Amino acid sequence: MTDDRGFSTRAIHAGQAFDPRTGAVIPPIFMTSTFVQDGVGGFRDGYEYSRGGNPSRDALQEQLASLEGGTHGYAFGSGLAAEDAVLRAILKPGDHVLMGNDVYGGTHRLVSKVWERWGVSITTADASDLDAVRAGMRPETRILWVETPSNPLMKIADVAGLAQIGHDAGAVVVADNTFATPALQQPLALGADLVLHSTTKYIGGHSDLVGGAVVTSDAELAEQIGFVQFAVGAVNSPFDAWLTTRSLKTLSVRMDRHSDNAQAVAESLVGHPALTAVHYPGLEGHPGRELAARQMRRFGGMVSMQLAGGAPAALELVRHTRLFQLAESLGGVESLVCYPSEMTHASVKGTELAVPDDLLRLSVGLEDADDLVADLREALDRL
Repeated sequence: MTDDRGFSTRAIHAGQAFDPRTGAVIPPIFMTSTFVQDGVGGFRDGYEYSRGGNPSRDALQEQLASLEGGTHGYAFGSGLAAEDAVLRAILKPGDHVLMGNDVYGGTHRLVSKVWERWGVSITTADASDLDAVRAGMRPETRILWVETPSNPLMKIADVAGLAQIGHDAGAVVVADNTFATPALQQPLALGADLVLHSTTKYIGGHSDLVGGAVVTSDAELAEQIGFVQFAVGAVNSPFDAWLTTRSLKTLSVRMDRHSDNAQAVAESLVGHPALTAVHYPGLEGHPGRELAARQMRRFGGMVSMQLAGGAPAALELVRHTRLFQLAESLGGVESLVCYPSEMTHASVKGTELAVPDDLLRLSVGLEDADDLVADLREALDRL
């Protein structure tokens, strides 16, 4: 598959050749742990053991690399496993990680609670402020970590500007593209060295799998990450790889619907007396709207809002929504509401990443937009 074909064409066909034996349009799931050898070392198509390689995972990895505009893709058992592989491939004791101050709490926890024990340091900066990031770089900074749109305040960071800062300092620039997905934003084209995903979210898209991914066009980094994937073994199962591949084929149309619905929901919330703020980059007045419009195709499906009644109002509201179900995670076809302060970001309470306790995060699903708007407004009107 040539890279000059359209996104949806590549999503459907990259790594997805029909089965040559039966002609099956959908490649089979290779649910096997090991592969018969033609004599010692005689691997068929290079396959020996599924931790090292599996046709279902390889198909997904080819698909992911194509969609992100990279040359190498790696699939893992979770988004955090993917992040950990990147850290293992790049860092050594004494190195420093500079991270945006509004990222997924588990990402910060991984470095601050696990990697700091092995001599790695971490500080944060407002990734939407290039001067603040530049001031936060150190001689020992090895990774500049950005997430845009950010989780959960929906801040927008200039990937190209951050890439320039990171590269000038000799750092590897890592972009978490989970919220936007390659359907809406491609950080490698903007200068990032590595792109990360929790494929559990929009890429999986149906709340029925857990996975992660890394994509790069840097051959040296790819070799290091590939070795960690094999040596540490945090790979996803063939079935989860197949489910992820299935989901990627509809990613573009799903992200358009998520974006349409989120825009409608965000606009309906603006000005409601029970709210003090609505955070969505597609709203007029959002400080990152112009930048988001330049580096994203659409504004995505995530919205957050802050309640005038503070934490009690936030906790009360989630008792009354019907379509927006209270749960962690995001990016599925169904709409979810999350209270980050005590859920996804509980691990960063008391740090500079602490989430306001009046904030709710909405993962806007694929239901009819009018029904979603009515669900939220009815719940808000009860406060």
